[in-house]
Amino acid sequence: MPEVILSAQDLVKHYPIRSGVLRRVAGQVKAVDGVSFDLHKGETLGIVGESGCGKSTLGRLLMRLEEPTSGKVIFGGEDWSGASGRKLRQMRRNIQIVFQDPYTSLNPRMTVGDIVGEPLEIHSDVVPKGGRRKRVQELLDLVGLNPEHINRYPHQFSGGQRQRIGIARGIALNPSVLVCDEPVSALDVSVQAQVVNLMEKLQDELGLAYVFIAHDLSVVRHISDRVGVMYLGRMAELGEEDEVYSRPTHPYTQALLSAVPVPDPTLRGKRDQIVLQGDVPSPANPPSGCRFHTRCWKAQEVCTIDEPELEMRPDGVGAHLSRCHFAEPRLILETVDVSDVEPDTRFAGTEVQDMSDLGSGLGAAGGGEDLGSSAADAGVERSSALHPDTDQAPQDTTRLVDEQPGDDRPTR
Repeated sequence: MPEVILSAQDLVKHYPIRSGVLRRVAGQVKAVDGVSFDLHKGETLGIVGESGCGKSTLGRLLMRLEEPTSGKVIFGGEDWSGASGRKLRQMRRNIQIVFQDPYTSLNPRMTVGDIVGEPLEIHSDVVPKGGRRKRVQELLDLVGLNPEHINRYPHQFSGGQRQRIGIARGIALNPSVLVCDEPVSALDVSVQAQVVNLMEKLQDELGLAYVFIAHDLSVVRHISDRVGVMYLGRMAELGEEDEVYSRPTHPYTQALLSAVPVPDPTLRGKRDQIVLQGDVPSPANPPSGCRFHTRCWKAQEVCTIDEPELEMRPDGVGAHLSRCHFAEPRLILETVDVSDVEPDTRFAGTEVQDMSDLGSGLGAAGGGEDLGSSAADAGVERSSALHPDTDQAPQDTTRLVDEQPGDDRPTR
């Protein structure tokens, strides 16, 4: 088994709830409440769960963008939960992050070259100052962007291209771990496929390990080696991709999988659909015992008193980690392994078409060049070649019902 490169040990993050004139602490929002896992070198660990379950907070804790209330983050055998100053900077270069929103995660006042090259300025020992521009161009080419666009601004790129810029920034320092906080949730399906394929390509070439946080269970299954399911700040189930998707043992995981759309009309109505009752409890006041017992159809008295441990439980073939007193496998929908099937050529590649060519003459709002630029003029010439008659005004061939040919009527 590959070596463990990153380990989270009982990570906890509580946010204080303050009230009154004196702003005294009246409670705690338990965003992450005792999460532990290991990430192996070169693997992808997918983290899924409902909104508000603590996925993104967990990713920020791994990066030390949030200070943990308690717990440890072990990287390379060394605890860096309490690191600061120069030591924190040296350790942080090995763990980078790709943010969710490709529109707000890039500074609109900086060029692409400045955005991707900023980590190289902070960690000046990675690339000599004279070679940074060349390094940035190499990174842009690596993620499928035109290196000549180094002086463009973020608003001149499409959403998929902006996310590629974020990925280029994330790998600029040659990190060992990349935390991907819902990197494709803001993109359309075809662009999602291109970005996911790009990330798999970079993982093979650079040996990266991913913590891949997402809502889309199908995307997580495609890219992940292991999958962790979170609920109300805790890990409900953790195992290999095939174990969690084919033999889920936790009722919450089973309910999640039953809600995934199946793109096969012949399987319509054959799904074992599970509809949960009630709302998600507040993380400021989680239920006692098992946190899922308020919505679980298996709940018994022991579930309201004793909290189950995340431990190995049988899944019908082997065993994997699950936090349930009554864990048992349940087949939601039999699926076919298509990992060996040749992908659709439209989405198999990682290259992206330059949107400026499609939006030439539309200006910044259209994703292309501003009017009056040379690229816009070139776009006009191409359009004229394709549509030679577009410069002629269209003739109005309509005629009123009582109008006869030859009538001289004043134009309105």
